[in-house]
Amino acid sequence: MTTNTLISTPLAEDEATRSPSLLAWFSTVDHKQVGILYICTSLAFLLIGGLEAIIIRLQLFVPNNTLVGPQLFNQLFTMHGTTMVFLVGMPIFTGFANYFVPLMIGARDVAFPRLNAFGYWLVPFGGLLLHYSFLTGSAPNAGWFNYAPLSERAYSSLQGIDYWLIALLVLGIGSVSSAINIIVTILICRAPGMSLQRVPLFVWMMFITSILVILAIPGLNSALVLLLATGP
Repeated sequence: MTTNTLISTPLAEDEATRSPSLLAWFSTVDHKQVGILYICTSLAFLLIGGLEAIIIRLQLFVPNNTLVGPQLFNQLFTMHGTTMVFLVGMPIFTGFANYFVPLMIGARDVAFPRLNAFGYWLVPFGGLLLHYSFLTGSAPNAGWFNYAPLSERAYSSLQGIDYWLIALLVLGIGSVSSAINIIVTILICRAPGMSLQRVPLFVWMMFITSILVILAIPGLNSALVLLLATGP
């Protein structure tokens, strides 16, 4: 009996350590947990974007349908495209990169764990800020691409465009921080003896994708700032 107690107690304590509480997920900097948070958040926004798509298709199901008005239809079209690209497609790949890249290169964690957690929390914040525009009655309605001059205040005077711009700026900052983390992790945190020629193909894919994010997103953020600063 004594032997069983001595053996089982450390195992129980170790199991408790490996099973973090719900509150611990909000402060975690572990790359696997952050990756899971990315993926779960993307799936949640996938449901929201799918609901928006269903309403769009129901409106188009029969001619002269009056399920939603033209203004709301444009808002749903804009929000669906933005959600699927910036809140589903990009974060879910970042989640897989966070989970698998350190494991594949033999690293204990990503290079900057706190920056990694910061990049994740910008995703739900930006997504909630974007969809909060529905509650104001003025969601963005200029298409998910928001081409100027249609998205300028002279043609879109509603506040929804401003919510869209600020939300994408937040998401862009999170994407850049995550891309920097992945690049630095792959370059300096590889296991001894693992050269770049020996890393798995998935790691190379995430490495090149992160470089493309660094090249593309700052230019997009600059354009968003310019559009946000345009006068009436």
